[in-house]
Amino acid sequence: MSDLPRKAVTRTAKLAALPLGFAGRATWGLGKRIGGKSAELVGRELQQRTAEQLFKVLGELKGGAMKFGQAMSVFESALPEDIAGPYRAALTKLQEAAPPMPTRTVHTVLAERLGEDWQDLFLEFEDKPAAAASIGQVHRAVWHDGRQVAVKVQYPGAGEALLSDLNQLSRFARLLGPLIPGMDIKPLIAELRDRVSEELDYGLEAQAQQAHAQEFADDPDVLVPAVVHQREQVLVTEWIDGTPLSEVITDGTPEERDRAGQLLARFLFSGPSRTGLLHADPHPGNFRLVPADGSGGSADRSGWRLGVLDFGTVDRLPDGLPSTIGASLRMTLDGEAEAVYDLLREEGFVRESIELDPDAVLDYLLPIIEPAQVDEFTFSRGWMRSQAARVADPRSPAHQLGKQLNLPPAYLLIHRVTLSTIGVLCQLGATVRLRQELEEWLPGFLPDAEPELELELDEEEDSAAGA
Repeated sequence: MSDLPRKAVTRTAKLAALPLGFAGRATWGLGKRIGGKSAELVGRELQQRTAEQLFKVLGELKGGAMKFGQAMSVFESALPEDIAGPYRAALTKLQEAAPPMPTRTVHTVLAERLGEDWQDLFLEFEDKPAAAASIGQVHRAVWHDGRQVAVKVQYPGAGEALLSDLNQLSRFARLLGPLIPGMDIKPLIAELRDRVSEELDYGLEAQAQQAHAQEFADDPDVLVPAVVHQREQVLVTEWIDGTPLSEVITDGTPEERDRAGQLLARFLFSGPSRTGLLHADPHPGNFRLVPADGSGGSADRSGWRLGVLDFGTVDRLPDGLPSTIGASLRMTLDGEAEAVYDLLREEGFVRESIELDPDAVLDYLLPIIEPAQVDEFTFSRGWMRSQAARVADPRSPAHQLGKQLNLPPAYLLIHRVTLSTIGVLCQLGATVRLRQELEEWLPGFLPDAEPELELELDEEEDSAAGA
């Protein structure tokens, strides 16, 4: 690959090859069975070949195609295990790596954005990328003041590629849908398209990352690398070592998984309250387990922090997460069906033209919020699959009710981030004290204590007046 494929006709042809390839391999599989191989063995080979092609095409195209693949990869825990296996490895690759941009292209971009003497800014610069993602790749380097840094370079033509991919992928949504049973692909693609312009702007990303870096500078649980330098399609930040979350998912100990899961939940709910921003790209490639001493070596896992990368996509929430979420969650846990229903209707989750049974709505919500009902909950792929199956089965009451609910635009990104984070927690198989995080960070979850305080003050004033 000499450069990012930019022409819409070329990219469309590659994307179109995905569903055609699925059909071709099905024919190949039939031939193998006629030749004497068992259906089970042929099925495994077929799934593996399909997964390999999916990674190859989406990885080479990068842009929106690869971003779509990354979004899909966090939902693999909802797939039935006999289907998920062959896809898991290929899709997870998209979280950490992709075919790299040629060195000459990297140097050209750096010269255009940082100046012809760009090499003077660095004591060292590694031409081989440390990571390659959907719209850019990262190189490790040493800044001129001696700091270890990550240099993020945007692929030439990334903007055009993103828009082209997302337009084309929407046409194939029906064909790609079976990869994630029960999930409507089109809203995911539409939401990704709406965020393209912001993610391409490294200036906005630098602002969001620096806001987090300053807020979490002395935090014992979360580490965000500071911004060092930024110019158009180039972003230089401090480098952090650590264990990628994808490795914790595949090889982590129970202690590592639990620690990573707890910190991920803490960051999800505390970030908006502390910064007014919601990190909106929670796939495992964007997180690291970093020892509290920052060395990257072995350490007591209970002392490890969560390193957070990539602030290209954020939701701006100046007042934190909407208090409606916390209030409706608390009332659901308390069994207040009518109050929950009224609040959902008021916020637009139930359209005015729709009439639903409040008790049925409560029955729909309770299994989903099971992790918040107990002090400690173990997330698992099995639990995720059961939830997906319950909502996806056309015969189930949950499926029929879910089709009548609406998702207001203001909640779209919050919804995606929450589902994606739950998907990662299920991949980790982590035991998490989720309720603890909700009580501390989610507005509206705990009843407001101010009226009671005011009442106590009034009583004290009355006593004083009587004396």
